[in-house]
Amino acid sequence: CAVKAAQVLSEITKNEEMKKPCIEADLVLTLIPLLESTDQEMLLHAGRAIGRICYDNRDLQEELVKVGVITSLVRILTDYAESEPLVHVDLLALCNLADLETAKEALSKTKVAEQLVKQLRRAENHERLEIVFEVLQALAENDALKVQLVEAGVQEVLSEILLRLQGSSQAEDTCIVKAASDLIVSLLLGELSRSTLIFLASYECNSIRILISESGFLKTGKKNLGLILSMINGNCVRMVQLGVVHQLLDLLEKHVESGDVSVQHAALSALRNLAIPVVNKVQMLEEGVAERIQALLRSEMPPVQFKLLGTLRMLADGQADAAEILGQDPMLLNRLVQWCNANDHTGVRGEANRLLASIMRHNRSQEVVKAIQEAQGVKHLVSMTTSEHAAMQNEALNALAIASAIDLETLEESFKESQLVQSLHKLLQDDNTSPEVKYNSMGLLCSLLNSGDLRQEIEEDKIKETLEQLCSHSNANVVKEAVTTLQVLRGET
Repeated sequence: CAVKAAQVLSEITKNEEMKKPCIEADLVLTLIPLLESTDQEMLLHAGRAIGRICYDNRDLQEELVKVGVITSLVRILTDYAESEPLVHVDLLALCNLADLETAKEALSKTKVAEQLVKQLRRAENHERLEIVFEVLQALAENDALKVQLVEAGVQEVLSEILLRLQGSSQAEDTCIVKAASDLIVSLLLGELSRSTLIFLASYECNSIRILISESGFLKTGKKNLGLILSMINGNCVRMVQLGVVHQLLDLLEKHVESGDVSVQHAALSALRNLAIPVVNKVQMLEEGVAERIQALLRSEMPPVQFKLLGTLRMLADGQADAAEILGQDPMLLNRLVQWCNANDHTGVRGEANRLLASIMRHNRSQEVVKAIQEAQGVKHLVSMTTSEHAAMQNEALNALAIASAIDLETLEESFKESQLVQSLHKLLQDDNTSPEVKYNSMGLLCSLLNSGDLRQEIEEDKIKETLEQLCSHSNANVVKEAVTTLQVLRGET
């Protein structure tokens, strides 16, 4: 009769007035041993009855934790993970108890994180997702449970959910996106342990920075974008200080030979984003990270090559010392020039060109200019000025202008062979060229006028007429630069 009795109790406790008599009759303590049953129907009715009696009664809830109900709940969630009714009742019970510090302490000694992540992954409706998120949000306030959640891979599931619902305008989806984003922030806030930082490294940097800013979570107005990104940057700095970078590199090097592209891709994504804060660039360069990354140049996997190039470019960004080191490495430069010709992989080709331009743009050394010239990289930078992307055009134009200011004599012949002057003239003539590209093209022209041979090419190509037309351009900066370039061409300044 026990199953039927438990069912009767689960029904009568729906009535608020019946809760007190049940408590006075000590029915809660009588029901708890039934949670050790292997009868699913018994577990269902006993769980419902206990949950309804103890709902919103903190003293009773504390009593439940004290007599070991947490262990029973986690066991049920583990043993009957595919029983929808039992899982639902179990999650509701955890949801009611999770706010208690005693419950969090008890849960931290179980494998509840692993089971909750499993339920989050298999949840198929909004109601189930909301319940799991509510439990996870409460548990994420506990440092030990936070570590366990990350180790269980909660960040991967959150990324999948956010990507799946990204752009949805449905109210239910918006609520889930907000809950997922809230949980991500909870994982990032507070004193994160070394273990948590290491596990978050590839996801916090590679995915979550983007997901938080694009998910619509910020549109709720609850959090400020600057605050969140500042907090994330802070954690990036702490990761580098804790030595996460070298652990990622160890992992990366271990998988180069095995060919596990997903691991290499994730590790390089993390490294690239860890290199964003300036303080991290300096520390990573001092610790020889650039050299270790270059050792991976033997990879033949395009996704890995793409991330490898992006990581090196991020390290060199704004760092003259890094640009000088990279720009005098023959192996790297030869590999870059090779990838600049990778017609089968446009992403790799683009990143190779951008890294080459970044090295040239951030360096201040005549040796680097000569090394890139010898590696036959100049022609690729000239070709980059005609890219379909304005950002890449400007990067190439600025790189060539800086290189010309450093050592025009070394570059003169390459400029003539690659028809740089003619390319610049086309950019100035084309109405579709952006004002910034026109401006930078004229800046480069001014540098080229210091060469007698290149000045002659500029005069023969009748660029003067185009410059005169640009003096009436709608953009004030373009007009100003056109006037200046004409004055240099005429020898007036």
